[in-house]
Amino acid sequence: MLRVLFYLALVFLVGLGFAWLADRPGEMVVTFDGYQYEVSLMVAAVVVAAIVAAVMIVWWLLKAVWTSPYTISRYFRVRRRDRGYQALSTGMIAAGAGDAALARRKGREATKLISADQEPLIHLLEAQTALLEGDHEAARRTFEAMLEDPEMRLLGLRGLYLEAERLGERKAARHYAAQAAQAAPQLGWAAESTLEELVERGDWDGALRLTDAQRISRQIDKATLNRRRAVLLTAKATAQLDAEPLAARNAANEAVRLAPDFVPAAVMAARAAFRQDDVRKGVKLLEAIWKKAPHPQVADLYVRARPGDSTHDRLDRALKLQSLKPNNPEATYAVARAALEAGEIRQARTAGEALLRQEPRERAFLLMADIDEADGGDAGRVREWLARAVRAPRDAAWVADGYVSDRWAPFSPVTGRIDAFEWRVPVEQVAQAIEPERRVALPHKAEPEPDGSLESVLEIEALKPQPAPVVAPAAPAADAAKAPPVVAPAAPVVATEAVQPAPAPKAAEPDAAAKPPLRKPAPRQRAAEHPTAEPAPAVLFAGPPDDPGVDHDDESGPGASRARLY
Repeated sequence: MLRVLFYLALVFLVGLGFAWLADRPGEMVVTFDGYQYEVSLMVAAVVVAAIVAAVMIVWWLLKAVWTSPYTISRYFRVRRRDRGYQALSTGMIAAGAGDAALARRKGREATKLISADQEPLIHLLEAQTALLEGDHEAARRTFEAMLEDPEMRLLGLRGLYLEAERLGERKAARHYAAQAAQAAPQLGWAAESTLEELVERGDWDGALRLTDAQRISRQIDKATLNRRRAVLLTAKATAQLDAEPLAARNAANEAVRLAPDFVPAAVMAARAAFRQDDVRKGVKLLEAIWKKAPHPQVADLYVRARPGDSTHDRLDRALKLQSLKPNNPEATYAVARAALEAGEIRQARTAGEALLRQEPRERAFLLMADIDEADGGDAGRVREWLARAVRAPRDAAWVADGYVSDRWAPFSPVTGRIDAFEWRVPVEQVAQAIEPERRVALPHKAEPEPDGSLESVLEIEALKPQPAPVVAPAAPAADAAKAPPVVAPAAPVVATEAVQPAPAPKAAEPDAAAKPPLRKPAPRQRAAEHPTAEPAPAVLFAGPPDDPGVDHDDESGPGASRARLY
């Protein structure tokens, strides 16, 4: 657009100049070889313009003819290059889509049309195609060849790093990452891998220098960088606490300044202050972090700030800590534990019951077991608390990539990731803590299991099918008055469910010693069957047992009468 405006302005100026000449008449006289030529000024201007235009056109034609071989060759070269780049682009897309055959074909086509020395992406396409085909050895050779080219060096290191990670060669992978980080600290993957290696070696100063280089390159935001430096400084203070308490205290204080809510940094700073007998400063640090993030390690260190304090002094410190954060499970647990150590059983029990209401976890039940053991040693109650502790959700701990630890560490022992530990409940116990207890209903006629009481045993035995009684053949009519009916004894099972047997003949009274256990039918049933006569005693289990799954609504039915044997 600007060029068009420029040409329009130029034409306007030329026209303006010719108009200016036309308004001012004049003559131009040229004397040459004895001849004198006289023309008007306007004609002279037009002739000069025409001569200049003719010279420019002739010059353009001569130049075009002179450079025509180069122009033709350049045209075909550009066309060949465009075809090569089109093939390279198609091959890269095919490699990204996972089409190894098309990527290989387009790679060969691009190699024919474009020189690999002029276009490094051909090597990348070749390596990607080899990886798709499963030829990792060829891919590694291609990546190693990239190391010779300064433009492709970082790409080659990245490829070799990924291949080493795939093979599980962590040492080789970190070697390539260190070379890449040395050349370009702004590379995130290289800096992270090198940082993990330095942390695992315990080279805290080297890790801090690498974070400084990342800060200069401005590849990481300020909050993340401060958190990482706080983690490294806390780890450095932990390593130097015994040998150099002053250096450890300085490093921990700087970590607290960078991350005020980082619990391990505050704990380490307070511990270093206690090591130098600066109890007041350490207590202030613990109180500050307690108000932001209550933690059991902070409470334990705060209660035991002075090694020479008595148990009641530690109880007073726990109560002060509770006043800073009321209705907090960590403060309640600290008070209960301190009261138990001081022998204040009633106060410890009150705090333990409050902890059960606030956070019914494993440590709460274990604490109640310790309290009951200290208060008389009731073994039954102690076992009950221990059993509930086994079924209770686990307490929070330091967790990193599924690894559970009681102590904080600067990196994960599983993956080597920095600042991986978090204070939370282990993942495998979350489902147990939130899922309700499931009760599986028994089948309709399934036999329940006894719970050990006499009633449950009797009830289960009553539900079992009993063998039918075997009755002897009837005696002749003449001897009916002399001999009682002979009935085989039933199975030795105690009944809880009364059944209606058939009435026995009332001819003679059998011997009491030979009679099996008898049972009278229900009064209402007896009155219905024999309104005037007293019914004879019935044999126990003379009929089939009642179905426990059938509900008899009729009180006069066979299942209306129930007997209990005590």
